[in-house]
Amino acid sequence: MILDTNAVSALLSGDASLARILESADRHHLPVIVIGEYRYGLHRSQHGQKLRTFLEILIRESLVLRVDEATTVHYAAVRNELRERGRPIPENDVWIAALARQHDQPIVSRDEHFDQIAGTERLAW
Repeated sequence: MILDTNAVSALLSGDASLARILESADRHHLPVIVIGEYRYGLHRSQHGQKLRTFLEILIRESLVLRVDEATTVHYAAVRNELRERGRPIPENDVWIAALARQHDQPIVSRDEHFDQIAGTERLAW
C-alpha cells in the first residue's frame, strides 16, 4: 500500500486508528513525492528533529517509489481523465495516483479526491 502524506503524518504522530489498515502489509510503499512533501512540512514543525528521525526510519523500512518513464504514462492518463471530467486535484496527488496505478497499490489517505480516479483504491481511517 502507498502512504500519502497525511498517512505519514498520522503514522509518525502515533495515530492508533491507522494501525488497523497498515498491519495488513509487511512493507509500505512511499513515493518520493510524499517524502518531499513531508520534509517540506518539517520546516514549520516544532518537533522537526524528532520527526526527521522517525521519517528516516520509515524510509529505510519502506519501498521507496521513484518516478520513472513508465510513471509518466500513468500520470498523463490520470491527469487527462480528471481534466475531461473537470475534476482537477493537486498536482502532487496526480503523481501519487500515477504511482498507485503503475504499482497496482491502494493509497492510504484521507483525501477523498483519490476516490474519483479510476483504477485506484483509497484506504481511509
